[in-house]
Amino acid sequence: MSKIGSPPTDRRTVAVTAPPGRLDTRHILFLIVAAAAPLSAMVGTVPLAFAFGNGAGVPAAFLFAGVTLLCFSVGYAVSVRRTGGSGGFYASVADGLGRPPAVAAGFVALLAYNCATIGLAGALGYFTQLVLAAHGFTVSWQWCAAVGLLAVAVLGYREIALSARVLALLMLGEIGVLAALDVAILVRHGLSALPTASFSPHTATGPGLGVALMFAFVSFIGFESAALYGKEARDPQRSVPRATYAAVVLIAGFYALTSWLAVGAVGTGKVREVATRQMGDLFFVLGDDFLGKAGSTGLQILLCTSLFAATLALHSAANRYAQVLAQDGLLPASLGAEHPRHRSPHRASVAQSVLTALVVGGFAVAGLDPYADLTTSMLGLGTLGIVVLQALAALSVLGLRLRRPGGRAHWWREFVAPLLGFVGLAASVWLVVGNFDMLTGSPDPLIARLPWLLVAVAALGLGYAAWLRTARPGRYRLLGTRHLATSDEPPATAVPTSGVRHARSQ
Repeated sequence: MSKIGSPPTDRRTVAVTAPPGRLDTRHILFLIVAAAAPLSAMVGTVPLAFAFGNGAGVPAAFLFAGVTLLCFSVGYAVSVRRTGGSGGFYASVADGLGRPPAVAAGFVALLAYNCATIGLAGALGYFTQLVLAAHGFTVSWQWCAAVGLLAVAVLGYREIALSARVLALLMLGEIGVLAALDVAILVRHGLSALPTASFSPHTATGPGLGVALMFAFVSFIGFESAALYGKEARDPQRSVPRATYAAVVLIAGFYALTSWLAVGAVGTGKVREVATRQMGDLFFVLGDDFLGKAGSTGLQILLCTSLFAATLALHSAANRYAQVLAQDGLLPASLGAEHPRHRSPHRASVAQSVLTALVVGGFAVAGLDPYADLTTSMLGLGTLGIVVLQALAALSVLGLRLRRPGGRAHWWREFVAPLLGFVGLAASVWLVVGNFDMLTGSPDPLIARLPWLLVAVAALGLGYAAWLRTARPGRYRLLGTRHLATSDEPPATAVPTSGVRHARSQ
């Protein structure tokens, strides 16, 4: 692989069939649902949506977000099949909007996924400390975070299939305890636990709808990461779209049903007031009431494992962005290396682990709060960046029509569905920016300016791409092209006849 700034020595390539991947649809589904952290979303996000959003209408907001993201997934699947199911937003934007926006998207993705990982690491340390303290164990949040990060570093270094198996167990645990709570509410209250008022136009579109939709959309963060695992999938052009569809349906259905039952358990007229008073304790109180003390304890423990699972899943996503960008010469070439046995981006994983440890350690040394200062700021910025990238990916599918004016486009998959997805996601970006202080829970003016960091990073990417176009035209032409599939067949891995650069010429 050539170093940054040096052109490829030989642009001729020989197609070599890549070794079969280790991930099937189920593995990828576990990875992306774990990134969404269903239990963490229920405990941390739903009460806020109840309190500051449209109250009993929150289940309808989750369904609307799910339908919008399903439309996005239909268009994104077009991009996934064209890019071979790998490269994520970087490859998708390169295919639909061109190289300069792709470089900007790649840098924003690197920032967003790293910030989200760092924020979740802070939340892991904070909530683990609280749960241990509630059961008589005194352990600092720094040690809790350190143990979690060490486990993430070890799993991130090894093959992705191992992480997928670990995440499967953790995900089944957190979904299982919430499903048990759902069943217990239904058994006690019957069909009255599913109040039709939640989906009435008056309630669903009531005051606070915008805030509820914001929290609904951000609760899906991570579902789109399936397209980062195409190179490690057995049949990426099928398994990646299927996993994405399944994740949206599963997450939307589960969020809508559980929040609906919570409304039924508390009462449609009281849910806003109770959520405002109890906030993050709402689901623990429900667990204690409907599942007993053991159920509440299980919720607490599984909240910690949910945060660990989300940290590991987003760590894996961040690594693969770093690897892709390094392979295209946008980051140091060493980060693009693949472990000879584990076939993992092991050096990118180590670099990401070190970065997370340094940032978390810096907050600890400064004496800042792990949740109010670290988690809220980093996770808020990462969430906004990922929603922006989702909207850009939807726009890139629409851009294919302009880049292929003579080609035939399917009216639903390549126009209507991505258009609906883009409109919904653009509205979500507007809502998140407008309510960023509520999302982060901080009125600090410095925190309020964090979204400008995404703008600055995107501008840096555009500027760097412009410089490459004039100073390194050979390398510029190869940006974002390695994953492009020109047919319906799975793309081969391109191996240069001289050197070790991997590239595919258009």
